Amino acid sequence: MDDLLVLFHDAEKPRERWRIGTEAERIAVRRADGAHLPYDGPVSVVAIFERLIRNHDWEPERETPEGPIIALRRGSGSITLEPGSQIELSGAPYRSVHEGRAESEAHWDELQPVIDELGLAWLAVGCHPFASVDQLGWVPKMRYDVMRDYMRKRGTMAGDMMTKTCTVQANLDYASEEDAMRKLRVGLRAQPLVTAMFANSPWNEGRRSGYKTYRALAWLHMDPDRSGLLPFAWNDHPKYIDYVEWALDAPMFLVKRDGKAHYNTGQTFRAFMREGFQGIRANYGDWVVHLSTLFPEVRLKSTLEYRGADVQRPDMLFALPALWKGLLYDERSLAALEARVDSWSFSEVERQRDALARHGVQTRFMGREAADWAGELLELAEAGLRRIGDRNTTDEDEAVLLQPLRALLERGRCPADELLAEVGEDTPSRVAVIRVAAV
Repeated sequence: MDDLLVLFHDAEKPRERWRIGTEAERIAVRRADGAHLPYDGPVSVVAIFERLIRNHDWEPERETPEGPIIALRRGSGSITLEPGSQIELSGAPYRSVHEGRAESEAHWDELQPVIDELGLAWLAVGCHPFASVDQLGWVPKMRYDVMRDYMRKRGTMAGDMMTKTCTVQANLDYASEEDAMRKLRVGLRAQPLVTAMFANSPWNEGRRSGYKTYRALAWLHMDPDRSGLLPFAWNDHPKYIDYVEWALDAPMFLVKRDGKAHYNTGQTFRAFMREGFQGIRANYGDWVVHLSTLFPEVRLKSTLEYRGADVQRPDMLFALPALWKGLLYDERSLAALEARVDSWSFSEVERQRDALARHGVQTRFMGREAADWAGELLELAEAGLRRIGDRNTTDEDEAVLLQPLRALLERGRCPADELLAEVGEDTPSRVAVIRVAAV
């Protein structure tokens, strides 16, 4: 069992080495008619990748030597794909969110001429606003083949989650077991409120869905064995072993050996360790892969991944990592956040997640207006960032990245409220949605 803890212990870093990483997904559609971006064809993911390889020195990645391209790498950056051809850009972790923003914007700027050439538009929304699951193709990745069949049996909206949703994610470091589990415990309590603050997906299949974040709704109705708010982590003083025990009892997707995928969805990792599968014995690499197939709202790996927010427009995108950094990397803000959320119970917060997804910050949450709670979180984050004091080239600390979020919360709004106000129709045209959501 100790071998399963190695990943976490090896990832521990002293505070002076803490960094923060940002991952952002985007949907591309045809600008003329909103048609979705397929994986292959003249206007496709492959067409984008081929241009980036040819003109910008990105290196292709394949699961087998002759297999299809499933990702690009260049230095510490990567461009990867979600099942429905959502494109994800991940940069290097940096000490400052300002630095991460600069790198990300440089990479997106590099992509933009390719997008323009192909007649595409990026949509900065948390869920594909037009296409149904059946209209979206699947990226030819081994893991996605088994996910397509298995996950639909485990949740009524698993297909929506896999093929249509887009997130912005913040990855944070931890110093010790105590520090990691404290940040996990606090983050899980606050995450549904942060989801409401960043709600940015009000449409589904060309109509208003009735939710400010359809992405969050989809995540409420998918495989409960590998998602959610992790009830065990709400206990006092959780340990790494508690996360491991939960992960061991989650069903697997597949085992890869010699370029082949062996699907074993009926088996937990605990059973795989004990019994093997078709003559294959578990190894450490299998464990690392298995951890990446688990999707809780905060995920523990070599970093802590805060995964519960819709992707945003460029002016709001880096408010998400800035918020979490200000809350969790400054001891005073972390202690103050902990004091506010420590009495919240799993059952109470779980019960209110649907209302937060439906209404954003315009609802009651834990006995108060959600907008008031959100304002307090924002103030704690701003204070934390000012004390940390990481500055950009114009001598602004990272609290400046939270200004767009502050402007929204002062009006009791989330990003979806702005989108809906601009479009103003229950069944808007694709042109109207592209006009307000394109970046």
